[in-house]
Amino acid sequence: MKLGSGRHIRFAILPAVCLYLFAAMAPIAVAKTNHVAKARKAKITGTITSRDGNTVIVLDKKDNSTKVVNITDHTQIQRDGFWSDKTMNATALVPGLTIRTNGVMNEQGQIDAKKVNFHPDAFAVTVAQEQQIMANKAAAGHAQTTADQGVANASAAQSSANQAQSTASQGVASAQAANTAEAANAVAVQAVNKRVSDLGDYTTVASAGVYFANNSYKLNDNGKAALDELISSNSNVNGYRVEIAGYTSNTGGAQYNQRLSEQRAAAVAQYLRENAGVPMWRIVVPAGYGETHPVASNDDSKDRALNRRVEVRIMVSKGLQQDSQVASARP
Repeated sequence: MKLGSGRHIRFAILPAVCLYLFAAMAPIAVAKTNHVAKARKAKITGTITSRDGNTVIVLDKKDNSTKVVNITDHTQIQRDGFWSDKTMNATALVPGLTIRTNGVMNEQGQIDAKKVNFHPDAFAVTVAQEQQIMANKAAAGHAQTTADQGVANASAAQSSANQAQSTASQGVASAQAANTAEAANAVAVQAVNKRVSDLGDYTTVASAGVYFANNSYKLNDNGKAALDELISSNSNVNGYRVEIAGYTSNTGGAQYNQRLSEQRAAAVAQYLRENAGVPMWRIVVPAGYGETHPVASNDDSKDRALNRRVEVRIMVSKGLQQDSQVASARP
């Protein structure tokens, strides 16, 4: 054998070895790519603990951890069981429900839901709503305590305010010599900074009642007109939220009335989203309160008709309302 023949053999083997290594590594690269794709998928089963607009907080049954689930217009929401209409809207996702969610984990570690399934559990929802009622009462009590404390502090703050007024007057006089417009802005900013921030305390700026036929949760023309008028008259309110509460008369059993009041509240929420142009995130979770809180005695058909209602309130935080008043007072 010639000396040069071994060198030719080595050069012939080298491309074959490289081709083999490339072929062996290709499945590994594909597997890694598939792994990354699968890692973004998320699937959980748990109970809704709270909801704010299109964000749902779920307690995962698997590890008792809290997951944030985002509901979008593309999320498919279905209820299990023998129902003629299984497709539901987002207003059905109330605290107390156990749901199964399929989606994709986003960069913030939240689940963007593609599909949500649930089986209505009237007892769990009722308990959750009662807890929400108690929480609202506790919040109202806290707000009252804060208000009382604010009144007590107002007297002590008066002397400081008088001194601040004197200093502010000197500051305005000096600023006017330099620039009158800048002085006015400085006084306005000072007023905003001095106010007590209470963004968690909402006040009602408008309300409307929507009434239903006996054993029905279908909106009639009068109800739709009342909702349209309420929203159109307050669409310019800054940062408003909509609270929806459904009620029934005392005709029928308590469990039936509870469900009927929830259906009435959900019907109003659906109309506001689909026909009145109210974004889902502005609507507080619709709640049904059954035959509780009657506005009439239920002794005759006329009084019972007044209790078959949904109360809709336009609310705004007192903090934002004070901001609007300050802004409107500027020259």
